[in-house]
Amino acid sequence: MFLGLDLGTSSVKVIVINDDGEISSKSSQSLSLSSPNPLWNEQSPSDWLEAAETAILKIPKNIRSKLKGMGLSGQMHGAVLLDKKERPIRPAILWNDGRSFEECKELEKKLPNLNKITGNQIMPGFTSPKIEWVRKYEKENFSAIQKILLPKDYLRLKWSGEFATDTSDASGTMWLNTKKRSWSNDALEISGISSQQLPELFEGNQITGKISKSSSKKLGIPMIPIVAGAGDQAAGAIGSSVINPDDASLVLGTSGVIFLVTDGFLPNLKQGIHAFCHTVPRTWHQMAVILSAASAIDWCANLVGYDYPAKAYKAAEKKGDSENIMFLPYLNGERTPHNNPHASAALFGLKSNTNRASIIHAALEGVAFALSDGYKALVEGGGKCNTISVIGGGSQSTYWGKIIANCLNKTLVYRDGSETGPAKGAAILAQSGVTGKDLESLCKPSPIIEVIEPEKNYTELYHAKIKKWQLLYQETKNLNQ
Repeated sequence: MFLGLDLGTSSVKVIVINDDGEISSKSSQSLSLSSPNPLWNEQSPSDWLEAAETAILKIPKNIRSKLKGMGLSGQMHGAVLLDKKERPIRPAILWNDGRSFEECKELEKKLPNLNKITGNQIMPGFTSPKIEWVRKYEKENFSAIQKILLPKDYLRLKWSGEFATDTSDASGTMWLNTKKRSWSNDALEISGISSQQLPELFEGNQITGKISKSSSKKLGIPMIPIVAGAGDQAAGAIGSSVINPDDASLVLGTSGVIFLVTDGFLPNLKQGIHAFCHTVPRTWHQMAVILSAASAIDWCANLVGYDYPAKAYKAAEKKGDSENIMFLPYLNGERTPHNNPHASAALFGLKSNTNRASIIHAALEGVAFALSDGYKALVEGGGKCNTISVIGGGSQSTYWGKIIANCLNKTLVYRDGSETGPAKGAAILAQSGVTGKDLESLCKPSPIIEVIEPEKNYTELYHAKIKKWQLLYQETKNLNQ
């Protein structure tokens, strides 16, 4: 059996698969987020460790004792800064933190070809501008930095003592030469750090070490190998069998991501498209990323008084219409295609007879419209796909899927266990690394639950609504500066 762990923003998920790739057990443990200032989002690495260990201990003891390997997946970009005693210097600055917009500009001035080296447009969410912010405003903390890790790799350090990461996760730092799959000395130099402060690079299914004796005892698992794993998006793609060129997935989690496997390294710098290493060796992918997806629906549901998001989804489906209300889902700024950390959310078109179901419906549409913007940017950059596999917590609402399918004018495929993609992908990477089997033979598509085809009438209706919605952003964006 093989364990996969996904360190998310709102929870830690753990999955155990057997030798046939079937899920034997799963668990989760929630996490909280700290936003001490506008645009700031932080978490404590010690909270990650506690939640991860709690989630593992929820797996039945008889299953834990049979584990042969572990893989890690996690939220990307987060800056975990460690001192010489391997202790966190400060809370981790997360992927959806927007404080370092000015630092992005400064780094670009220092190294004008930075975007070409990394294949990505620098954004506040990435790791290097966060470090530049610490360098400017927390000089003592910067001077104390001995090592810099990404979120999932902090867990690896605590359990195995190894400083290691994988190329997919490293792609989101702005320190990686993404084409060569190696650290860029030029990119590191402008950040004032060296490669000795960064973890060793591995491909996703390579073994980086093994569980220590003390961690084995604490977690009730054997001293099994740990593989490098992957960033959450690449791991989710593995878990959904999105591994070949033109395969695509749609992740509806805290953020929303359209993930497209590419035939080689194909950067598209114009519209905030990410070009990263896939966790499949010698493979790359593109991503369109919106910062608030299912989290935006949860936020609206809480705002208008629904006890549970599931009730809000059902109410919106029953309503079937937003009554011309429009919602901009930019609760944490936006990436694709705007790269604007100052973008803010808005509800427009409210009237005295507006009800809360209409507001939730507008939120479902608003996120779908934002995903449409991202998909358009992918297509304009040469991306193409036939169908899109849907994963993440938001995949539980097929009604939302109908809206998205019509907005993207693409067929959406829902598979069994789609909400557990990244953790399952991490487990598959562990299985590949320990057994030596190639990923293609292990990435077996789960049974299809539902296929949603776009409907011409609704596609035309939504494309007209999207044009009005896009105007709302253009008319309001300068009010947020």
